[in-house]
Amino acid sequence: MHVLFWMKRHITTSILVGMGVGFLIGLLVDMGGLSGWVLPLSFAMVFPMMVTLDFSQLLTRGNRRLQLVTQAVNFIYLPALAWAVGWLFFRDTASYRIALLLMALLPTSGMTVSWTVMAKGNVNEAVRMIVFGLLLGGLLAPLYLGLFMGEAANVPFMAIVRQMVVIVFLPMGLGYLVRKAWVGRVGEARFQTTVKPYFPAFSTLAVVTLIALVTGMRAPMLAADPWLLLRIALPLIVGYGVMVLSLHWLGSRLFVYADRIAMINGTMIRNLSLSLAIALSVFDTMGAEIALVVAVAYMVQVQAAGWYVRFSVAKQAFQPS
Repeated sequence: MHVLFWMKRHITTSILVGMGVGFLIGLLVDMGGLSGWVLPLSFAMVFPMMVTLDFSQLLTRGNRRLQLVTQAVNFIYLPALAWAVGWLFFRDTASYRIALLLMALLPTSGMTVSWTVMAKGNVNEAVRMIVFGLLLGGLLAPLYLGLFMGEAANVPFMAIVRQMVVIVFLPMGLGYLVRKAWVGRVGEARFQTTVKPYFPAFSTLAVVTLIALVTGMRAPMLAADPWLLLRIALPLIVGYGVMVLSLHWLGSRLFVYADRIAMINGTMIRNLSLSLAIALSVFDTMGAEIALVVAVAYMVQVQAAGWYVRFSVAKQAFQPS
């Protein structure tokens, strides 16, 4: 468990190590035969996240304006931004454009709460954003993918729907039942302090393992084109940069500090784990290429979130009390 917690705290380093190990193994052996592990690893990655979510937040009364603006950003602005960045940088590579759109359609992960806590934002609203965003993303992602990329993806609409059920809604239902049973056994307070912290660590292990698998499957391609990762990373850096600056501008004009932090983390932090799982289970021929973009996005996103938290905390410290 010490190793797993270290991996969770140092996710960027863990991903880099996973990519390196996967690359070396992929150069030595053909890892294509390991594709059967994608679905169980995807479940192992998504299920722990679902156990940590408190779906009772849907029944509480919150800041409707904040939630409406957040989900409008998630499902109108960010898909449009992803489409624009993909058209600008990856016009001739459909798989990379699908990757950007897939990431834009799946807000937001449990890390939203962690970053919101660190920046002293509105944690309760951040939790509601995760639950609402996950439900809406699971329902709207097949529609958006079919609308924007149906011809390029060459995947039937119902195939995407079926995989969303297996990867999103089935783990969600099981996660809800497991959480309810555990809370009923030990109580909410003990669950939060002694049980819940373990689940994200197992999810991180599955993430790193899947990224190693993806890198290994694409190792020959990466060896033939050493600059490929850089060409993927630069558009992601541009996209995240535009996203952070525009969301900061919007949040500063609409909300007080705590709500602005929740809104920005509830939109900037994408659910890359779900994107990775869907990429590998839905898109047969181009899944590994889509997943490679998602793997690089992990590193960009963590840096973007970390720098924004530092900026927000430092700026807030100089505000008059």
